Amino acid sequence: MRALLVVNPAATTTSARTRDVLIHALASEMKLEVVTTEYRGHARDLGRQAAEGEDIELVVALGGDGTVNEVVNGLLHNGPELDHLPRLAVVPGGSTNVFARALGLPNDAVEATGALLDALRENRERTVGLGLAAGTPGTEDESVPSRWFTFCAGLGFDAGVIGRVEQQRERGKRSTHALYLRQVVRQFLDEPHRRHGTITLDRPGEDPVTDLVLSIICNTSPWTFLGNRPVYASPKASFDTGLDVLGLSRMSTASAARYATQLLTSSPERGPHGKHALSLHDLTDFTLHSKAPLPLQMDGDHLGLRTSVTFTGVRRALRVIV
Repeated sequence: MRALLVVNPAATTTSARTRDVLIHALASEMKLEVVTTEYRGHARDLGRQAAEGEDIELVVALGGDGTVNEVVNGLLHNGPELDHLPRLAVVPGGSTNVFARALGLPNDAVEATGALLDALRENRERTVGLGLAAGTPGTEDESVPSRWFTFCAGLGFDAGVIGRVEQQRERGKRSTHALYLRQVVRQFLDEPHRRHGTITLDRPGEDPVTDLVLSIICNTSPWTFLGNRPVYASPKASFDTGLDVLGLSRMSTASAARYATQLLTSSPERGPHGKHALSLHDLTDFTLHSKAPLPLQMDGDHLGLRTSVTFTGVRRALRVIV
């Protein structure tokens, strides 16, 4: 088997020595080409080259969720083609690694490499559905290119938190769960729309849902992890179904504390709930409009401000080694 290993040298939880060990382990089982990313978007370019070529059968992403997202967007640049595209494998190297852990892989890079090699020997793979987001036709965002996401997206509050975290990381701060929690508090205190939501959710054949303060789109469950603790925003979300949405129509101090507690104590059976919580399951097409520009995130990557985004749940989009 000929494989491409895409390595993010800035991955937060793997050292150069660990990466060398992993590369040697993988190279012992396949004809391996190793490329280290050098700029933002490089992993996407490498994934696209692998998809458009005819030699690569497997692309392995060694890095965090951002690296995986780039590789996936490269592989799917021309859309899903299960019979022709290389398969994807993931070796977690980031601080959270939601996609890899949602697939059931160990969070340790060395253990995950061992699991990957076992899966290849036993020819184990699964086909996963993914989310696709694009600028909505007829709006000022219609020219925004479409982008795939593997586990979650968000318009509004959670994307604002991620934007703040990225700013702190650019100043040299380490990506830790404590850093995220501090930015959650700061985003809440500075959130201009938490009392009067600006988001409307439109879906075919249904009445619009208006005045949402927060919108989280999940392609799988859990939504994220705090250390080893899974957090479930939409417990029913799955790689085998469409997209799930959690929306909140109120974020006063009391309600924010209640929903934050529900998230922290969530389980595979129960996520946030209540009078001002909207939970939708297995959606294929819907659009989020906002009266004011709001931050957008996908797979933990801040993508700037948007006023209208159309989401599509695409079943059977990619083959993944598990």
